[in-house]
Amino acid sequence: MLMTGECFCAKISYEISGILRDARSCHCSRCRKAFSSQASAYALVDPDEFKWLTGEDQLTSFIGDHGFGLQFCNTCGSTLCGIFKGAVHGVTLGCINGDPDVEIGRHIFVGSKASWEVIPDGVVTFEEGGNGVM
Repeated sequence: MLMTGECFCAKISYEISGILRDARSCHCSRCRKAFSSQASAYALVDPDEFKWLTGEDQLTSFIGDHGFGLQFCNTCGSTLCGIFKGAVHGVTLGCINGDPDVEIGRHIFVGSKASWEVIPDGVVTFEEGGNGVM
């Protein structure tokens, strides 16, 4: 399955030739800031199945002390992907064009969610990271 994604201003675009896996929503304070939302929506991707189509030179990267980072459009600020050791690790689901054919399987770090957020009954939640995979 081939899927594409792009930032809000459409200066940066990419394609994924494989499937997304392990979709999750993180509710920690850092993800709330990075995604300007109550939580992130993120899925893993095989780095060999990810390719920048346009605007790779428009990316800005932030790498944390733990080695994981995020890449943003330096024009519109859209958070596009996560990186680890220089390779794309996963993508933000909000920047996928069309149906990404994946479901959020777990909500992580709900122990530190925003006080104003209400998580629906029946979703899989973890007070911290769940299975330890970021």
